[in-house]
Amino acid sequence: MNFPAVPCRSLAHAVTYHKNMTMHLTVLDHPLVDHKLTVLRDKNTPSNIFRELVSELVTLEAYEATHDLAVEDRPIETPVASATGRHLAGPKPMVVPILRAGLGMLDGMTRLLPTAEVGFLGMRRDENTLDIITYANRLPDDLTDRQCFLLDPMLATGGTLVAAIKYLKERGAKDITAIDILAAPEGLDRLEKEVDPSIDFKVVVCAVDEKLNDKAYIIPGLGDAGDRLYGLAE
Repeated sequence: MNFPAVPCRSLAHAVTYHKNMTMHLTVLDHPLVDHKLTVLRDKNTPSNIFRELVSELVTLEAYEATHDLAVEDRPIETPVASATGRHLAGPKPMVVPILRAGLGMLDGMTRLLPTAEVGFLGMRRDENTLDIITYANRLPDDLTDRQCFLLDPMLATGGTLVAAIKYLKERGAKDITAIDILAAPEGLDRLEKEVDPSIDFKVVVCAVDEKLNDKAYIIPGLGDAGDRLYGLAE
């Protein structure tokens, strides 16, 4: 008996945010994502539940973000026969959480991609000037041919992400995917203008929100992701 192949439904839909946008933006579109994101936004959600939800959402985002991972054929022996499967090709993908809030996304990413190598990039936004300050890094000097995944919960002004992408590019990275929980239109605008078009650059988010306020917080957003992850929010 022949069974027709049924296409698997994606968790997401691709969005062209601007007609001339060179990056690929993917927004998750699924009832579970909507539910988890609603609880995440609620100011009454305690930090332990907030951390769990971030991890779960990142795992769902990672499923979409890793569609283009390089694979190669590998012969194997099952208990009953020889077979050829597909295996992740080298070099290992590089997962780079942007400290500190990006660290709260690492568990959700490595749950789906446990063989990835992990680096760290410490960047923060000056609350007065909004300039990006790099205070720590732990990355290989050569990222040539590595598929890189940047983790940062909030794509607000886009400044941190632009600086991180430049940092990776200087080390040879050409395939970079940013995974964020929320994005603001202003941040997407900045990425469109400032990211080198020679980079194969993709963004995966759970939602694109309305705007930034005068303090560069995403509206409606979810507040300060770092403070809420680590129990420092009021």
